[in-house]
Amino acid sequence: MTTLYTGGRVFTAGDDRWAEAFVVEGDRLGFVGDAAGARAAAGDHAEVVDLGGRLVVPGFTDAHTHLVMMGEALGRVGLTDARTVDEIQARLRSAPRIGGRVLGRGWLFDSVPGGAPTAAMLDAAVPDVPVYLDANDYHSVWVNTAALTEMGITRDTPDPHGGRIGRDAHGEPDGMLYETAAQLHVWTFLAEQTSDADRDEAVERMLRAYAASGVTGAVDMAFDDLGLAALRRATERRGGRLPLRVAAHWFVDNAGDDEANIAQVARAAELAREVDSPWLRVVGIKLVVDGVIDACTAGMRHPYSDGSNADPIWSPERIAPVVAAADAAGLQVALHAIGDLASDIALDAVEHAAAVNGDLPRRHRIEHLEYAAPGTAERMARLGVTASMQPVHADPAIFDNWAAMLGDERVDRAFAWPEYVAAGALLAFSTDAPTAPFEALPNMYIAATRKSALDPSFAPRHPQFALPLEDAIGHATRDAAASVGDGEVRGRLEPGLAADFAVIDADPFADGPEVLLTARVVRTVVAGRTEYDADA
Repeated sequence: MTTLYTGGRVFTAGDDRWAEAFVVEGDRLGFVGDAAGARAAAGDHAEVVDLGGRLVVPGFTDAHTHLVMMGEALGRVGLTDARTVDEIQARLRSAPRIGGRVLGRGWLFDSVPGGAPTAAMLDAAVPDVPVYLDANDYHSVWVNTAALTEMGITRDTPDPHGGRIGRDAHGEPDGMLYETAAQLHVWTFLAEQTSDADRDEAVERMLRAYAASGVTGAVDMAFDDLGLAALRRATERRGGRLPLRVAAHWFVDNAGDDEANIAQVARAAELAREVDSPWLRVVGIKLVVDGVIDACTAGMRHPYSDGSNADPIWSPERIAPVVAAADAAGLQVALHAIGDLASDIALDAVEHAAAVNGDLPRRHRIEHLEYAAPGTAERMARLGVTASMQPVHADPAIFDNWAAMLGDERVDRAFAWPEYVAAGALLAFSTDAPTAPFEALPNMYIAATRKSALDPSFAPRHPQFALPLEDAIGHATRDAAASVGDGEVRGRLEPGLAADFAVIDADPFADGPEVLLTARVVRTVVAGRTEYDADA
């Protein structure tokens, strides 16, 4: 089937950045260019879609996300804009019970006095059922006393490797679980209480949400057996395809033992051979090298403003053999590194892998890079390492606590995207949903302005790091696709590439980036097929 799309403005994200019309032939783009040429290429029998002056962009690829978690989060009470304990408590009192529990997400440390949440604060609102609240960064969980009891956490429960159970002055659990303590105790426990039907519902929510946001590809950054099974079921329900293309990184936990760690890499390599379709494939592994700045768990070269610091979750000795094994197996390695110490550890491991394995094709990546020391971007460019970053994490409305935790000149280098572009490193944009809103257009607004998409009353932070809108969208489409090896397959609107695109009802190039806060995606097309139509 041939379809002519005409009467709009087309941003291609390619060398010829702008076009007037294009032709879709089956699942591919047959022509992209001027209106007359498109009509000639389409022929007399093509279906014609009048874009009505609307803007077309390549489909967005969310280059770092958590698909099942995002779908689950969409069914939980949101707390990001609850800026006092009273407001948090009010929302929890009226929240629906899910399996006899209250589940919430997105609260901010600076919404709690002293940045010190306690179980007692939640007990005052919901004393009778367990409460589990993921922090905005999903690196810690705040729970009430009923939840601690339900999980069996007591003063005698040891801290796991790479994590910590918060405790009061008497040594009793205080309601906070950080890093691997949250994963081991909360996430594992809740996963055991969640049925396949629950996960299927979450996946469907996620797929609908992404389609309505113009997202045609996603890179899952913590894939596991439950997520794999859920995405496979979703594929089967749709006759062998999905409404977006999923590339997944298998999560490798630091077991504290080289043999156990390498075994996880071997499993990922096996899955990469087995799970390899245009719609769902395993492409690599994910390692979380450190935590987050907001909770003072990111690995920093110098202490936080309170004098504390955090050990990395992966030491140099443990991470080097894992990265080398994955590199030798042809897997892409994605390394969560938010602090400058963590990014150095990550790059040292990549450099070690290259020395051990020799000249192999490789495109490893570092996730987040919220604070990186000068010279990091240049080193990444030399090693061919992708900078995978999230504009939504730089939203000024959630920045104050981040800045307070560092409290010095390091704050002035927050989220320095242009450095990576200038150095020649590939820069891929994403959202890290559900740690931040999943919508693509507000993400682009922050990238192009350094203003807040959550609360316009906030002044821009570090506007010198804003990017031209054309570049920002290119990093979220063309470069995000290239970050998982799809640069010659999709991500640009050029003849021969996949017909993955979004139609937007406003033009931020003509009317200014502010319209991105109210613009809507009205059509999303994946492989030539309309997956979302606002008019329908």
